Amino acid sequence: MFTVTESAQRELKNFFMDKEIKPVRIFLNQSGCCGPQMAMALDEKGDNDSTFKVDGIQYLIDKNLFIKAQPISVDYGTNGFIVLSGLKFDSGCSSCGSDGGSCGQ
Repeated sequence: MFTVTESAQRELKNFFMDKEIKPVRIFLNQSGCCGPQMAMALDEKGDNDSTFKVDGIQYLIDKNLFIKAQPISVDYGTNGFIVLSGLKFDSGCSSCGSDGGSCGQ
């Protein structure tokens, strides 16, 4: 299952307001002091992607990652976008979450 909260969708629509709408990739970011985290970036569709269209915005997730990580949810909070998933990670530092990642800090 893949979901996008109303607040995340609203913030993405605001981001694209004066820009061309591009696909948003959900991916596993393996770098950083906090260990692996789910993240988002603008990208183009690849051959091995699952795609989800929510209110005019296309989301891309590698099919293999989607199978392992679902359910995946994109939210927006005080610190920016947050991608939550069914994956469980050991955090590398006390400030990092165990099953999601955030952008915009």
